[in-house]
Amino acid sequence: MNNGPPIALGSAYDVTEDTFLGGQLRILQPRAGYRAGLDAVLLAAAAPARGSELVLDAGAGVGVVGLAVARRIPHARVVLVERDAGLATLARRNVERNHLAERVRVIEADLARPLTEAAELHAAAESFEHVLANPPFHVEGRGTAAADPVKAGANAMPGGDLERWARFAASMARPGGTITIIHRADALGAVLAAFDRRFGGTCVLPIHPRQGEPASRVLVRAIKGSRAPLELRPGLVLHSADNSFRPEVEAILRNGAALHVGPG
Repeated sequence: MNNGPPIALGSAYDVTEDTFLGGQLRILQPRAGYRAGLDAVLLAAAAPARGSELVLDAGAGVGVVGLAVARRIPHARVVLVERDAGLATLARRNVERNHLAERVRVIEADLARPLTEAAELHAAAESFEHVLANPPFHVEGRGTAAADPVKAGANAMPGGDLERWARFAASMARPGGTITIIHRADALGAVLAAFDRRFGGTCVLPIHPRQGEPASRVLVRAIKGSRAPLELRPGLVLHSADNSFRPEVEAILRNGAALHVGPG
C-alpha cells in the first residue's frame, strides 16, 4: 500500500492515489480523514468467493475491499454499498480507473435504513453468496471523536449499529451464504452477539501484530442459517521480529493471496 501525492479532482475531497496489491489496484481516497489500509486488504483476502459468485461490500468507502476481491477473483461480481455521496463518487471513479466496471457497481445507500428505502438493494435481497464488512470500530460518545467528519463517521457508529450491520448482512445474503467481518479483538463478544440467531458455523481468526502479543483484530466468518458450532482458528501473526511483514502476510498484501478463515 503506497501513498501517492495529493490529487485535486474538483470533488468533495482532495485525494491521493494509492496502490494496493503490489500495484494491481490504483485507488483514489481522501488525503485527510479515514483511509483504507491493512484491514481492508485482509478482509478482501478472506472472501471465500469463487467463480462468478456475487459479493457485497457493505460500507464500502472508496471501494478498496470490493475492488481487491474483484482483482483477486477474476469472475467475481461485486456490489459496493456506501452512504456518503463523496466516497461513493470516488468508489465509482476507482471502479472505472481499474477497468472493473463490467463486474463491479456502486449503490449509494445507508445500510442502517430500512431496506425498502433503497430500491436497488431491496431488489437484490438474499441474492449474495458473500457479504463483507469493515464496520466502524468505535461507538459514538465513547472516547474522542475524529475532527474530520468523514473519518468520524467511518470510525464511529451509534450504539447498537453493529446489530444493524448484521441484520443488513442477513437480509442480503442468500441462505447458506457467508458474512465475513473484521473488527477489534475486544469487540468479538459484540460481533458474536450480533450474529446470533442469524448466522452459525462461525469461525474466528485472531490477528496478532507480533508473535506473543495479544490479538488486535479478529476476522469472523459465519454462514447464514447454519447451526454448526463456533470454531477458533490458529491466529495470524503479521510481523516478524524485525517488524517486516511475515512472508504469508506479504503474499496477501502484495500478490493478492487468499487468507483462509474457515468454511464457506
